[in-house]
Amino acid sequence: MAGFDDVEKPAPPQQHRADRLVPRLRSLEICAGAGGLALGLERAGFDPVLLLDDRPVACETLRANRPEWDIRVVDLMAFDPAEEQQVYDVDLLAGGLPRVKGTAAVNRSRGSAIELGLFKAAIELVYGVQPRAVLLENVPDVVTKEAYAPLRDFVAAELGHLGYEHAWFVLNAADYGVPQDREEGVLVAFKGDGLGRFRAPERLLEPPLTVGMALGESMAAGGWDGAAAWAAQADRLAPTIVGGSWERGGPDLGMTGSKRAWARMGVDGGTIADAVPGPDFHWDPALGREGMMALTVEQVALLQGFPDDWKIMGRKTARYRQVGNATPPPLAEALGLSIRAALLAQ
Repeated sequence: MAGFDDVEKPAPPQQHRADRLVPRLRSLEICAGAGGLALGLERAGFDPVLLLDDRPVACETLRANRPEWDIRVVDLMAFDPAEEQQVYDVDLLAGGLPRVKGTAAVNRSRGSAIELGLFKAAIELVYGVQPRAVLLENVPDVVTKEAYAPLRDFVAAELGHLGYEHAWFVLNAADYGVPQDREEGVLVAFKGDGLGRFRAPERLLEPPLTVGMALGESMAAGGWDGAAAWAAQADRLAPTIVGGSWERGGPDLGMTGSKRAWARMGVDGGTIADAVPGPDFHWDPALGREGMMALTVEQVALLQGFPDDWKIMGRKTARYRQVGNATPPPLAEALGLSIRAALLAQ
């Protein structure tokens, strides 16, 4: 098994329009969610032959943005590729899988057991689809923590049996143009010896985007004349945005530590706003939450690296969950470009 430090890195990736990269390669996307991974891969030259997600609202989001894509509401563990033969021998099987918890948590939680089952189902799908390459994204702990060693052993045994070489590594989305401190665990695999031609994406050389740089324009959109002053002091990365559980609770910007980090930027991390501040908004963090503004779903999407014209469907909590659980598109694009280069070098 190779690791991140074992792979040579190329020059920084460039931003591309989706239609400029030829030849176009084919992908199958599982657990597609709001489309962050699919959008980034589209920019990197991959066109999906099929996208799967088990949440109807996520599929509504995908259709709203790419009506030409073939999008299905399907439980991954019930999916049979024999019924969808267009997925055979695709160039890439990709998925941003639900966040897997460690073995102890799995033993306590039915939801965690389902997430672990989805990860294993994704690996087993390689047998039926036989893609040239695999890209799966999850929490960084899957790569680094001993609690996940049994899962990594399962992956190594299954992929090795099928003739794939694989590598695990951790990337931070902030290194690829996302204004957020967000580490992602990544698994890549190639049929045959393709891994030897894979070069992990190089970090961008430009200074990272800050929250103020990403959200300054949107904060002023409602007529608030304090937006520029707020943006100037929001001169750091956002803490990791967490989508939270679909089964409980409303939308907020994460655990206590994240909320404190947001409060230091004058943002109320305990809720999600319906609209940006208006002309009468009085920003005074010394007053506590009532003197801070909350972010909208659209602003959180900008912090995840989505373009401002990407539509997120559903009610506010469902919209926030989709955005918070997404793979940042710029990170997906960087990975896609590296995988594409390896495939075309074969």
